[in-house]
Amino acid sequence: MRGVLLSIRHRFSVTSDADIYDPMRVGSKADRHAERQSFPEVMADQNLVEVVHLERRVRRRRDPKQAIRAKLSQSLSCSATRLKRVLTDFFPVVVWLPRYKLKEYVWGDVMSGLIVGIILVPQAIAYCLLAGLEPIYGLYTSFFANIIYFLLGTSKHVSVGIFSLMSLMVGQVVDRELFLAGFDMNEDSKSGPMGSWNGTGASTADNLTLGIYSSECGKECYAISVAVALTFLAGVYQVLMALLQLGFVSVYLSAPMLDGFATGASVTILTVQAKYLLGLKIPRHQGYGTVIVTWISIFKCIHQTNFCDMITSAICIAVLVAGKELQDRFKDRLKIPLPTELVVVAVATLVSHFANLNGQYNSSISGAIPTGFIPPKVPSFKLMPNVAFDAIPMAVISFAFTVSLSEMFAKKNGYTVRPNQEMLAIGFCNIIPSFFHCFTTSAALAKTMVKDSTGCQTQVSSVVSAFVVLLILLVFAPLFYSLQKCVLACIIIVSLRGALRKFRDVPSQWRVNKVDATVWMVTMSSSALLSVELGLLVGVVFSMLCVIVRTQNPRVTLLGQIPDTSHYEDVKEYSDLLTLPKVKIFRFQAPLYYANKEFFLKSLYKAVDLEPFLEVTKMRKAEKKMKALANKQTERKSSDKTNGDVALGLVSRELAFHTLVLDCSSIPFIDTTGMLTLKGVVKDYKGVGVRVVLACCNPSVIDSLKRGSFFGTADKDIQNLFFHTVHSAVLSAQDKATAVGDSSVESQAASCNESLQTGRQDSQM
Repeated sequence: MRGVLLSIRHRFSVTSDADIYDPMRVGSKADRHAERQSFPEVMADQNLVEVVHLERRVRRRRDPKQAIRAKLSQSLSCSATRLKRVLTDFFPVVVWLPRYKLKEYVWGDVMSGLIVGIILVPQAIAYCLLAGLEPIYGLYTSFFANIIYFLLGTSKHVSVGIFSLMSLMVGQVVDRELFLAGFDMNEDSKSGPMGSWNGTGASTADNLTLGIYSSECGKECYAISVAVALTFLAGVYQVLMALLQLGFVSVYLSAPMLDGFATGASVTILTVQAKYLLGLKIPRHQGYGTVIVTWISIFKCIHQTNFCDMITSAICIAVLVAGKELQDRFKDRLKIPLPTELVVVAVATLVSHFANLNGQYNSSISGAIPTGFIPPKVPSFKLMPNVAFDAIPMAVISFAFTVSLSEMFAKKNGYTVRPNQEMLAIGFCNIIPSFFHCFTTSAALAKTMVKDSTGCQTQVSSVVSAFVVLLILLVFAPLFYSLQKCVLACIIIVSLRGALRKFRDVPSQWRVNKVDATVWMVTMSSSALLSVELGLLVGVVFSMLCVIVRTQNPRVTLLGQIPDTSHYEDVKEYSDLLTLPKVKIFRFQAPLYYANKEFFLKSLYKAVDLEPFLEVTKMRKAEKKMKALANKQTERKSSDKTNGDVALGLVSRELAFHTLVLDCSSIPFIDTTGMLTLKGVVKDYKGVGVRVVLACCNPSVIDSLKRGSFFGTADKDIQNLFFHTVHSAVLSAQDKATAVGDSSVESQAASCNESLQTGRQDSQM
């Protein structure tokens, strides 16, 4: 019969702290009985309940073969109901779209879709500078990503499309592959490998009709081929992660690490775009240290600054920053965001066109942006081995940002999302568009916040944004021919304000949590000074090392009792706690495993001020000295008094405590090494007369101890070694000490009397 065995223990406290039991004092049985009755407020509650033993429930475990067979039969079963459920799970749109409340939702969705679309167009063109691709591909990416996420996504507010961080990572891979293929890295060059440029390639660069693309692949063609292969692989990785239920990978990307990574990447983006502000023709650096090398190159070529681009950049940044500040200051009054980027792009394009800034001042412009769509094309499988490893961090980062934004806005607006479906959605947002000359996408925080603040209700707003982009693709794209690249760079740089402002939060973050602040700084520095990919790896590894170091050097403490309660707390952190006589309570606040067992032992010995090995050594030395002294005195046939002194000196001294309670409430798990360590502690302290018991172990720790026979054969000693509460362990310790104390005092008195009588007899002889 399962149940709880309870015993009620009544304790009465009538003395002050001055009457605490003195372990070095030996008295009569009556005196010791009086001391036990005057135990100082340790058991102040007169009706405390001690939990002696709890029986564990018996859990029936299924046969693994049956479990696997049932899982497979459930997964492979085919029926109309299951087919419908699979389709509705894969296409969430078929569930919520028929329930769409037209009158209630349409206005907010249309307005947010139009506003996001207007913001999206200049950003899509601008971020192509980061990706090292032509502007048309950014528009393609924005269009297809919005349509596919509308069909597959579970979030109502996330805006999926072109993202600055993804564009930077794509651009680094594209530039590397172009360099390795032997292309001229001058951005104004459209030449083929090793400078071989033919008329076909030239027509490709200048032709506005996409249907007559040449079969020859020049620099632009090779660049988009690399980006497409990279995007396809990133999407495949994400879908595989979803199918294998590997969404837990994002758990290892902590918030400080992601913030530091985004800030470091923003520093890299700012550095890469700085040359456009000055109109400098500097190839993008390949390898590590892009930020440092690029700034050195900028200062070396500073005399080649194009003053037209510099003045244009200064004006555009001033206008964009002013617009953002006004938006932030009056966001409560403004019903819709200010379309600052679109206004700047439109005005700058008109000025550049009518003033002929490209012809007059050699200012870099976007060039021809064709209308229409390029026919679909299968990604190049020959290029995929070159970019296979580069796609892994991109897949993880894209998924992590998308899921975190989805969950954040779902919680804010009171609904739920399915992380695994989000991974599938973002995966297909990369796989399918890769056939249509698109590059890697992700959820973007800025545009998602705009959608949320402008009344977005569902993903219908994404369809509206896609139609805005489609209108640009079909009609207005050629109008951006004269748009200066420095204007696009200004849009990118100003959009980094949020990430760069994280530097201001470092002091406050340091005050809140020094470890998180250190993770942020290490990840940011490595992402900015080494490379974006390596910075991500360094951030993940450093974050995990911080966790390991915390478990290797956790907090340890001795506990004291809260007066008039059965609760115990840290004696270093709280005052007025009662110190228990003859009992030490030690708390270890971390898992006990192979990496911290030495720290556990050292901290335990230091806290209780008793190391068993040293104590045993001292006892053996004292015993040898006493035996030697006794032998000498016996040989000299000393007097009765000396013999009595020797006999009394052989009585072993008492230690400062007789019971050590290990509070395991903060130990989530132990491994084999931890279990053996506890076994050793119990054995070693038993050798010096100290009883060790465990308290507050969780079921998993108890199971680990049982499997290691910690409680003896068939767990026969479990009731003596383990207690469900610290207070139960303390009560048991006092009961054991009472019984042992009475018998030990009587035996000591008897042995003393016997020794005295023997001494007198020897002297008479």
